[in-house]
Amino acid sequence: MARRIRFTGTDSKNGGCPAVHEDLNSGEILVQGRPVTDPDDIAQLQHLGPDDAVVAVPRELLVHHGPKELTRVPNLIGLDEFGRLFETFAHSAWHLETRRGYASDREDPAYEEFLATGVAPMDLDSDWCQTITRQTAAGKYVGRVRVVDDPPTDGQRFLLSYARCNSATGEDARNLWRAEAERAHLPAEDFWIFDSRLVAILRFDDQDVFHDVEVITEPAEVLRYCQVRDAAVHASVPYDQFAEQLGATQ
Repeated sequence: MARRIRFTGTDSKNGGCPAVHEDLNSGEILVQGRPVTDPDDIAQLQHLGPDDAVVAVPRELLVHHGPKELTRVPNLIGLDEFGRLFETFAHSAWHLETRRGYASDREDPAYEEFLATGVAPMDLDSDWCQTITRQTAAGKYVGRVRVVDDPPTDGQRFLLSYARCNSATGEDARNLWRAEAERAHLPAEDFWIFDSRLVAILRFDDQDVFHDVEVITEPAEVLRYCQVRDAAVHASVPYDQFAEQLGATQ
């Protein structure tokens, strides 16, 4: 079975080697660097087995992007505290959505209406829409990128239609195909970034039920998620352009 690998970071100014990755299943750290092949160099190494390989990387790569703890202890917050983040952020809130569906959407009457009509209803009077409209009207940035499978799931088509409502609140709603997300090394995670200083990772169970939030404030980790945001925005297109592309292929 293939590893589930997540890109952790690189100090390369061109976004290439050397780099650090993490195996999400085993927790192992994968270091990508320049191979050490000179026999005189290899002869000085201890405990090098016949199947082992050695790479050379700058010290700064491990300092900046290597794990800082043997075991990360999640800092979990409840849904009420998570909700308050949307009331108190100072200048920006941004969301990456990567799941194929959400239980909360399937339980919404609007979802049944979408399945029947092909169009998600607008709900600009909802608490969520009122909050986001108020924040964007105050000059704050709210954006999201939604990853879409090919072909899209019903849940993804629903959210693409609902993006009209996101946009009406002042959100910058964008989409990209999953294959493009993988080429951009985006993680298979759902998270919000607030003010480029706090990351809230949304955690779901196997039935797509949202159950809690992990908060990250460690600067190097937050920077990694900000880099993901920049890559996602660069690779994506506005939701309406994406919908036109999707319609042209069906």
